[in-house]
Amino acid sequence: MKVKFLGLLLLVFLQSCKSKKEILYMQDINAYNNSEVKSTNPTLQPNDILKITVGALVPETAIPYNRINQTMVQTNTLEMMQLEGYLVSLAQTISFPILGEISVANKTIVQLETDLINRLETGGHLVSPSVNVRLLNAKVTLLGEVKKPGTYTFTENNINLLQAFGLAGDLTINGERNDVVLIREIDGIRTIAHLDLTQSNWLESPYYLIKPNDVIMVNPNGAKVKSAGFFGNPASFVAIASLVLSTIILINTL
Repeated sequence: MKVKFLGLLLLVFLQSCKSKKEILYMQDINAYNNSEVKSTNPTLQPNDILKITVGALVPETAIPYNRINQTMVQTNTLEMMQLEGYLVSLAQTISFPILGEISVANKTIVQLETDLINRLETGGHLVSPSVNVRLLNAKVTLLGEVKKPGTYTFTENNINLLQAFGLAGDLTINGERNDVVLIREIDGIRTIAHLDLTQSNWLESPYYLIKPNDVIMVNPNGAKVKSAGFFGNPASFVAIASLVLSTIILINTL
């Protein structure tokens, strides 16, 4: 009976162990050395909040085309800028001073800047206008087996998947690295991707660079699922094993 019990104990411990192939990131990364990084400019989506700054050859003439910050510099935080920014409607339009309703459908930030410059210049509004557009509420949500699950805002034009995990403190040791789920919604279409972080082929996929509003889910691996079952956690397992072993010894001494 002792031999059977020790064998069962060893089997459980072996099943709970994880190999390097299940834990290490991008194990074939050397095959992608000197590979090209393709940047993307995502199109603007409903509920995006934009900061738009207009300039001109004569600065005073551009004032009517800018929203004045009523709260002054002292409270010019990101939250205040978002409240005063241009909200993209569900119809994918913004309400712009003097120019009125402007469609941003299928436009990137750069394309919107060009469109506004053309409208201001060809419409005789401003001489040599300049337009700067920034997305104020780009965010990514990370859930599941990461150290700090939550929604994170970023101000860069592009961040990649590994940087997104860095915002959340990386995956926990219990994260399933070979099946990370990424949910992306663009122009009313939802796509779901399954990414294997132990391989490197996703570096050349559309999911290498994060798009605003992406949701990333990291499921628990097999060891984590098992630990949530009958034994609960390693401490519980040790306690139960000690009790069973003590019972066996007691029976054998009778």
